[in-house]
Amino acid sequence: MENTLFLYNTLSRTKEKFVPIHEGHVGMYVCGPTVYGDAHLGHSRPAVTFDLVFRYLKHLGFKVRYVRNITDVGHLENDADEGEDKIAKKARLEELEPMEVVQYFSDRYHNSMDKLNVLKPSIEPRASGHIIEQIQMVQTILDAGFAYESNGSVYFDVEKYNKENRYGILSGRILEDLLSNTRELEGQDEKRNSFDFAIWKKAQPEHIMRWPSPWSDGFPGWHLECSAMSAKYLGEQFDIHGGGMDLLFPHHESEIAQSTVCHHQTPARYWLHNNMITINGQKMGKSLGNFITLDEFFAGTHKALEKAYSPMTIRFFILMAHYRSPLDFSNEALQAAEKGLSRLLKSIVTLSKLSAGSTSTSNITELEEKCYEAMNDDLNSPILIANLFEGVRIINSVNDQKESLTQVDLDKLKNLFNTFIFDILGLMPESDQQAGNEVIEGLMNLVLEFRANARANKDWTTSDKIRDALAGLKISVKDTKNGVTWNLD
Repeated sequence: MENTLFLYNTLSRTKEKFVPIHEGHVGMYVCGPTVYGDAHLGHSRPAVTFDLVFRYLKHLGFKVRYVRNITDVGHLENDADEGEDKIAKKARLEELEPMEVVQYFSDRYHNSMDKLNVLKPSIEPRASGHIIEQIQMVQTILDAGFAYESNGSVYFDVEKYNKENRYGILSGRILEDLLSNTRELEGQDEKRNSFDFAIWKKAQPEHIMRWPSPWSDGFPGWHLECSAMSAKYLGEQFDIHGGGMDLLFPHHESEIAQSTVCHHQTPARYWLHNNMITINGQKMGKSLGNFITLDEFFAGTHKALEKAYSPMTIRFFILMAHYRSPLDFSNEALQAAEKGLSRLLKSIVTLSKLSAGSTSTSNITELEEKCYEAMNDDLNSPILIANLFEGVRIINSVNDQKESLTQVDLDKLKNLFNTFIFDILGLMPESDQQAGNEVIEGLMNLVLEFRANARANKDWTTSDKIRDALAGLKISVKDTKNGVTWNLD
């Protein structure tokens, strides 16, 4: 079966057939976290989204170099060019070295990602480890005439760039509108225009994160790190650039401008943006103070949570919505995801116990094709999940002897579930849940053995008593021609 992947490209605003620059190889760059606090639910969506992209590309046979950065310098308060560095501020408040803050929260972020079963990227560079490359880019942009120095800081000249290119090509912003809305701010700081952005900032005396440069002791602008690191590890133009929709402007727009000046082309051919997770319709994030950390979800300790939610419940909750659709947090939605995930994973246990029939009443090949069609249509995970639940219906129907599958189709269905549930969606049984299932399985085998002995001895009273006691625990027992089966209702 031939698979052709179509992706919605933010740059063209259309779904495009995915054709990598180098046949069989894919370069993908994703903007990672700024590590100055614990990972929250909003951080999990881009991580899971691009983990899905990574997994599916590898499944299709591509060799993928996945680069996800860590921002550890230059990201100032309110995503602006003024104020305190977010990590330096945290370090000052906690009386730590900035790199202590970075290491501590990087470790915690990675721990949360491991729990969510997010695969590690191929390369995970830090902005502070690529200062030389960023200084070189600043010099290249200055030499090309698209930046200017002011009091030891260097700013990208957006208005001049827009005369030869288009600033706003990704976001759809029109510079003339920005000009008319911001002229009154001119002259109030060292920029020529308020929308010009820093590519190098002179450090104030109290600023503890600084490096020497031709212009001042300072630090690179936030937008510059991704341009420098993506070019170093993926080349001047690569296949996919991803991140949250909140980064579309100004971060990714500025990346395009910087790279266009330095390399005379846009950095990526396909731009993918996941939508936001919201709470009461408002973006969830640290700056708004309405976030819930992943550890709080896992422990159920936040006041907005009715209970604890497992990492796989969180992952499944995210995958139940298309990555470009908004996803609103609620306990009801999480509990629905929890129930759906449990039903999906229980069906795999049931599937492993099914016996083959002489005919197949369901078309498993057609179901497999529908699963691939969903993924090839811009990674439509909710449609994929709906198709997998059609597989669950078939499993339960075969288990109830209302339908049948040949051994070939049983094996095909097992392979389909293993491929899409575990390999592509990245779901897995929780370790505690898995251990609990093994205990339950062992106890049930023991109980059913007692019941079988009672039936063999025609002790119907004991047999019925065991059956009724299990029914009281919402465990149904069925005697079939292939043996005894049981299910948690």
